Order: sequence, then C-alpha cells, then structure tokens
Amino acid sequence: MTNPFQLLGISDDVVNAVKDLGFETPTPIQEQSIPVLLEGTNDFVGLAQTGTGKTAAFGLPLLELIDFKVTKPQALILCPTRELCLQIANDLKNFSKNVANAHVVAVYGGANIMQQLREIRQGVQIVVATPGRMLDIIGRKAIDFSNVKYVVLDEADEMLNMGFQDDINDILSTTPDDKKTWLFSATMPAEVRRIAKNYMDNPVELTMGTKNTGNVNIEHEYYIVRARDKYAALKRIVDFNPEIFAVVFCKTKLDTQDVAEHLIKDGYNADALHGDLSQQQRDKVMQRFRERNMQLLIATDVAARGIDVNNVTHVINYSLPDEIESYTHRSGRTGRAGKTGISICIINSKELGKIRQLERIIGKQFTKAELPTGFDVCEKQLFSLVHKVHNVEVNVEQIDQYIPRIMDEFKDLSKEDVIKRFASLEFNRFLDYYSKAPDLNAAVGDDRGERGERGDRAGRGRGSEGYTRLFINLGSVDEFTRGDMLSFICNNGKIAGKSVGKIDLKGVFSFFEVEDAVADKVFEGFKAVEFNGRQVRIEKSGDGGRGEGAGERRGGGERRSGGFGGERRSGGGGGYRGGGDRRSSGGSGRREGGSSSGGFRDFSGRSRDEKGGNREGGSGRREGGNREGGSGERRKKW
Repeated sequence: MTNPFQLLGISDDVVNAVKDLGFETPTPIQEQSIPVLLEGTNDFVGLAQTGTGKTAAFGLPLLELIDFKVTKPQALILCPTRELCLQIANDLKNFSKNVANAHVVAVYGGANIMQQLREIRQGVQIVVATPGRMLDIIGRKAIDFSNVKYVVLDEADEMLNMGFQDDINDILSTTPDDKKTWLFSATMPAEVRRIAKNYMDNPVELTMGTKNTGNVNIEHEYYIVRARDKYAALKRIVDFNPEIFAVVFCKTKLDTQDVAEHLIKDGYNADALHGDLSQQQRDKVMQRFRERNMQLLIATDVAARGIDVNNVTHVINYSLPDEIESYTHRSGRTGRAGKTGISICIINSKELGKIRQLERIIGKQFTKAELPTGFDVCEKQLFSLVHKVHNVEVNVEQIDQYIPRIMDEFKDLSKEDVIKRFASLEFNRFLDYYSKAPDLNAAVGDDRGERGERGDRAGRGRGSEGYTRLFINLGSVDEFTRGDMLSFICNNGKIAGKSVGKIDLKGVFSFFEVEDAVADKVFEGFKAVEFNGRQVRIEKSGDGGRGEGAGERRGGGERRSGGFGGERRSGGGGGYRGGGDRRSSGGSGRREGGSSSGGFRDFSGRSRDEKGGNREGGSGRREGGNREGGSGERRKKW
C-alpha cells in the first residue's frame, strides 16, 4: 500500500525516515503545502497554528529540492528562538537520516560559535538560524549564501514582534535575488503582510482555517478571581487535574520566578523558564520538561517560543499577554499534532473585556468555568489515587518474596482498613489543605479597590516579618536556578520547603529567607557542607560586611533598592529612572517594570546576546511588563 507521503511526491528514503518517527499520514497543512512547494518555482505564504506540523510542511520539500552532492548552503531557515532553531534542525536531521551526504547546521546564540563555524566549514546544505547569531557569522565573513535557492521564515510574526525586522533585511540582502521565499506564520498581522510584499513576488497563499484563529482542538476557559487569589486559584486548578502536564505563562520574569518558587515550596514539580537563565540552565529545565520529570513549566512569552513538547494537557495564562497575537502562540503549546488541549485564563473581572476581544479575534467561544470547591478537589484526588492503585503494574516475581511479611504486618487489619490507610497516605494532605477552603470564584466588580497586578505576586518582599534573611556564597555562576537553590537549602538545612521565603539569586552569591524558628537549624545543617570542593558559607545578611541599609552596594557598581519593582545595575554609563530592572553597559540600557499600560514601543538599536542567545534587549530597549524592544514598530495591544 502506497504511503500517503509518497502520494504527495516525497521520496522513499525520506518517507521511511518519517515512518520511523511514527508519522503515518500528513497533517492538513502538509497535505496542502507539500505539492506546491515541491514545484520549487513559487514564493509561498502559509498561515497555520503552532503544532500543526509546519516543520515537515517545508522541511520535506526542501529535502527533495536540494542537491546534496553540493556541500554549500542552499537553504536558509530563520526562526525567532534557539529552542525552535534546535527543534527544526533536529527534525530535519531525522527526516534526512537516509539521505546520503545531507548536512544540517543549527546556528543560535548561547552555544559555542567556533563549533558552529567548524560545522559550516565542513560543508552544509541547510542552515537553521536565529537572526542574531546568523548576523554575527555573516559579519565574520564565514558563510557564503550565493548558492541559496530557498529561504524559510518560520514564526514570522514572532520574529517581527521580537524586533528582528532589520536583522532579517540585513541577512536576506546577502542571498541571491532569484531565491524563493517561504513564509510560515501562526497569525497574519499587518507587519507579516508587509514582509510578504517586500520579499516575495506573487506568492501562493495557503490559510488553514481562518486567519488568526485558534487551534480547533483546544478548549478555552476562563476563571474570574480576585487578584489576591490568583496563586490559590492556580493551585486549585492544578490539584483538580491530577494528571496535568502544563505550561503556565506569566507576564514578567519576576512573576515567573515567584510563582515557580512557591509551587516548588508547596510540593509541586515545577520550574521557571525565562530569559535570564544561561543556555545550560535553559537546556536543563527543558530536558526535565520534555522527559516529563517536571509537571509544570512556568514561562514568559519570549522564553517559551519554539517549545515543542508533545502531550501538554493545559496552558494556563496566569496573566493575560499584552499583545493579542501572543495568546494564539501561548495556547498553541497544547493541542499539538492532533491532540486535544485546554487553554485556561485566570483573570479578574476588569479583564473580562479582553476575553471578549480574544473571542472575536480567534473566532472561538470561551467557557466561563467555576473553580472547584475543596470537597471537589479532594474527591478528584482520591479517585485518581484509586485508579492508580487499580491499574498499577505488579511485578509478581519481585513482590512475592515480601508477601508473607506484608501479610503478617496487616494481619490485625481488615481489608477495608488496609484500603482506607493506603488511600489516606496521599489523600490526607489534600484534606488538611482544603478542609476550610474558601470559595475563590469572584463576581464582576469583586476586585474593586485592589491594586491590580501587585496582587498577583506570590512572593514575599525583602525582610519579611517572621523571616531571617541569610547570605550563601553560591549563585547562578554555580549553575543554580531558584528551584535548585531551594532544594539545596532544604536538603542540607533539613527543613521543609514551606519554611523558606524569598530567594534572591545573584551571580557568585545569593540571599534567602527562612522562618525565624528554623534559622539555627539551617546554620547547623550547613556547618560542614561543601560544593564542588569549596566550603559553603551561610551568614546572616548584614554580617561580615554585607550590610543592606538603604540598598545593598557591592563591587561593580551594583545597587539594589528595597521594595517592589526597584532593581538597578550599571557598568559604564546609562542612567536610570523609574521602577524595574535596568542593566547598562557602555550606554546601552534596558528597563523593566512590573506592569505598564503604555502598550508596545520599539527603539532602534539592539545588542546581540552572544551567551544567552535569546535577544531580549538592546541599546534602548524598554520593557515595562507590556513593553519590549524591537525595530520601531508598534504591536497591537489590548
């Protein structure tokens, strides 16, 4: 029987590789686009949601059109983030594993550029790149694009949103005029339409569904709560879905860190993903999530671009995105490859208008859901446990040797008693937590007088009452994340996660809070602890010359001010005004604030992040919760 991919015109070698990956039939976007792209004579615009198989839609035709006897770049694929870059490159390598002499190179920031240059010099036909690193390599005159016949712009809307317009122009100016350009995007804002006009000649357009609509496999729900109850609502949603495997989106890096830290302390398997993590830390977090060793990934919009993880059951919008189009990308993390998923928004009543606007944009009705009661959660957890016990695989050969001792241990208990005790092992903690759980559902207008986004924060401020602030001589240079630091403190200090307050992770040191009652226990636990061959030191903050006063001052021009939203670091120029976080070096600056209603503005000039690879800033980039830098273009806001 002929394979459906063969009917589309794909060769046997590639079809066999696709079959080995478990793909039997093409998705709608693949079925419609592959025959057109195989002709190789047209520019192309494909509009389809994330998770619909776009990589194979353009990757399989490329493998048919490229001459693999020639070891020069013939195809260039540009995408917005390193995660997506790696995903595309790995997919293409898998698709071409049976093709002789096929070479694919991934070019992205945060990895060794010399290794990437060596791979290019050895010969390559397909280059998959993020714009920043690609420009660096072009600037070194280390690549020749004169033989490029095809350029693919994947996630074009996001590349524009992230400020890559000028970079795309510069990169494409090094490619031949007669190349064919294929553009793929989840949404079609005016900026993407302009790209199609500028770079393409009478392109073939293919739209799967209606423009900017959501994936039909995704259900959309929203819960109305008071701002101060957002974190409690998040926990209740997670507890009511025992098998949840979700991405939780927050607006700022600070919110991401706070939510992840508090989930970890409350016993959930969670971690944060944001732009301040090193490449090694990001890879570590993503590996845990892909392998399902983590249940909840807490992420910012920028950090989550290109995450392609199968079987994500839920996307939870802890904060609504600032740009309408971002919601489509967020929700597209679930319901991938034909699976179903649920996108949840936790909002206050003032944001109800945004839900109505989203309904109009994506063409789907949102369901207003009620947060479950404490009784509902306990019941759901109990029967989830019962189902696990019922369906557990029993290794008879191994367990039989222990059965006599087990039966002897239970000889005084009836069958009913044994069942009750096994069920109570896990069930009791939910009963304790939810025994007097309040109703978190809020009516329209219930949040009047609350102070907006500040109420969303799960974290405690500096110097929390009842907590002792401690110094530790470990930090991010030791490859610690806040989750890692929390585990390290709890394991060595012999304390529970709920006893740890705010963790302030620095470069070569960190600060953390513990309840006053356990501070001495932490000191005792760390008396003889070493890390990578050096003694770990714990001191009370302010001891040993580490005064905090009006704002901690340490070498290198660092100043941190207390209170909400005040952090600044400088290293050679660049003034500072307003709340938030600003880092500057040689005059270039970056500003962040918790939440701003000023919409989106871009400022010309961007610095490339060689180490981080994720271009989140630049000389004149401003972030204010809903402000991010870019190329002078204004994004659609609420």
